[in-house]
Amino acid sequence: MIAAKKNLKDMPSALVLALAGLLLGGCGDSSSAQDPQTTPPKVALIMKSLANEFFVNMQRSAEAHQSQQPEVYTLVANGIKNESDLAQQVALVDQMLARGVDAIVIAPADSRALVPALVRALRAGIHVVNIDNRLATDVLAEYDVQIPYIGPSNREGARLVAEYVLAQHEPASEVFILEGIPTAANAKQRKAGFEDAIATADMTLVDSQSAAWDQTQAAQVTAAVLNRYPNLRIILAANDNMALGAASAVNLADRPDVSIGGFDNISAVHPLMREGRIEATVEQYGSQFAIFGIEFALEMIAGNAQMTDRTTAVKLVTPADLDQ
Repeated sequence: MIAAKKNLKDMPSALVLALAGLLLGGCGDSSSAQDPQTTPPKVALIMKSLANEFFVNMQRSAEAHQSQQPEVYTLVANGIKNESDLAQQVALVDQMLARGVDAIVIAPADSRALVPALVRALRAGIHVVNIDNRLATDVLAEYDVQIPYIGPSNREGARLVAEYVLAQHEPASEVFILEGIPTAANAKQRKAGFEDAIATADMTLVDSQSAAWDQTQAAQVTAAVLNRYPNLRIILAANDNMALGAASAVNLADRPDVSIGGFDNISAVHPLMREGRIEATVEQYGSQFAIFGIEFALEMIAGNAQMTDRTTAVKLVTPADLDQ
């Protein structure tokens, strides 16, 4: 130590200052550098319309999940303005790619149009988990990629609610279906479930039209359908937003003889269910989808997940269930 001091003392002052700066700079870099092993992975949640209570609840549950374990992962939650804004959802995927997230958990607005953007993410090394609305398997096969899906049997859920509503009417009663976006897999499956129940109950399906998951569009479509089919008795809506729109049109037309079924079990339909204006809906535990997807994504990041789909539960919800 004494020799070292003597050598420093003999050095020119400028050299001593330069050496000290290098030593301090090295210490600073060591203390401020981030260890990649301790940096929590970044997970992006990309949903459909945040104007829909279903996706608002999904975002809240995801944020609560992350806040309980901030050291495990960070969350970037995004949604689009309306459920038909495919271009904006594609843009969100590309934004998350640019931000360098480790995983994307997505409820795609369209089962086909989102695949190319998600393939870009996969090729950039980002893990992808599909929730709520299944991506088209034939399009995934064209790109030779696998993206695991977490969600319910939409067909089974639609069949359950349709059977309950149809049972309150005589055979051959006229039925109308309010569809979601036609290119969405969950919309197709819910329509198929409704049709299964209609055929089994020997009812008459007079028409089926899309209202794009939207409450206002559903009210407009229903108003026209009520005029066209004065003997209509049942409306089966592929989500609760559209059921609310249908209920509004039915009320304005003073048609209390028309029964309505929905899908999603959002809180906004509960008052109408208690009033008898909406007969039933389906609980698909959508607020948990994001959590399931995030946990699956974290398993994938850790290298512990198999690329297999996971089916979640569905449950019929009637007015009697609301007070339990």
